[in-house]
Amino acid sequence: MTPRDDAPAPLDPLPEPHTGVMGRFRNYFLTGLVVTGPIAITLYLVWWFVTWVDGVVRPFVPLAYRPETYLPYGVPGWGLIVAFFTLTLVGFLAANLIGRTLVDVGETFLGRIPAVRAIYRGLKQVFETLFSGKGSSFRKVGLVEFPSPGMWSIVLISQSPSEDIARSLPGQEEHVSVFLPCSPNPTTGFFFYVPRSKVIEVDISTDEAATLIMSAGVVQPGSVPDPNKAAALAGMANAARIANASARAPEPAKVE
Repeated sequence: MTPRDDAPAPLDPLPEPHTGVMGRFRNYFLTGLVVTGPIAITLYLVWWFVTWVDGVVRPFVPLAYRPETYLPYGVPGWGLIVAFFTLTLVGFLAANLIGRTLVDVGETFLGRIPAVRAIYRGLKQVFETLFSGKGSSFRKVGLVEFPSPGMWSIVLISQSPSEDIARSLPGQEEHVSVFLPCSPNPTTGFFFYVPRSKVIEVDISTDEAATLIMSAGVVQPGSVPDPNKAAALAGMANAARIANASARAPEPAKVE
């Protein structure tokens, strides 16, 4: 009897549990690593961000308004709270007529300083594009043939080049701006213009693309974390313990 073509593929069997003391310790260690590793790294990154913001904001907060002035210990995250309400207040003030006038005056002043003008205008355009919610930059993922023919790399598709740059590019074909992140640090990479026909758009999100790059291909798009993986490892360790205990149990005496 031949199997049907549309039959579901068999599930990958779990590896055989390692028996013995060292095998049980190995399974227990892997179970603990799977459970605590992502939690520990996530908490460390959150703690690093909170501590960094506290270190930046705390010097600007008067001593009378710092919790450690009245408590025997500092309050982590106080600087983050102050920064959140300060930015919200600045946004509220900038939304009215007086605030817009002050912003225009400040931008005019910065625009008269040659070295600062280019930095400020560039950063302002980046922030407006990323946080306005209206731009289309870095919302599409594509593939380009890089660094050599037959080798394909993940890129984030950005805006089309400006008219001045488009006129300078060779050929009549439309070009598009792309950013090629490096692995495992996607904050660094290469930016270049490429003909639109040379970019193959893929139907994955930018979050999935970032995960793919940071994991160096270990975590593929569409793969869902198995919540039972830790339980399976623990079951393997328990099975190894039972098998080891059964091997040591004496056999029942035979009755003549």
